[in-house]
Amino acid sequence: QVRVVESGGGLVQPGGSLRLSCAASGTIFSINRMGWHRQAPGKQSELVAGITRGGSTEYADSVKGRFTISRDNAENTVYLQMNSLKPEDTAVYYCTAEITARGIHWGQGTQVTVSS
Repeated sequence: QVRVVESGGGLVQPGGSLRLSCAASGTIFSINRMGWHRQAPGKQSELVAGITRGGSTEYADSVKGRFTISRDNAENTVYLQMNSLKPEDTAVYYCTAEITARGIHWGQGTQVTVSS
């Protein structure tokens, strides 16, 4: 069984920063790609950032230059550093982990609210 658990969401003022963390645990041989998705009320889910096991990254255009994704392969953990947050970043953020021979697993989500 595999668990993917996010943490670090909350309420922040515009221009502020938050750091999200996500840890995968259970029967895991290795994790290929990890990523962060988000879904705002009334909108479709979108990929925010992704990172391969080797460290190659990709970002949505809307977060480039403001968000940074990183991971710790030894700890099966991925992070999302979010700076210069905007109200339009408000959403539930979900972590994904593509686990070898086990498929893609999603976390339960963590709420990020950017408001004054």
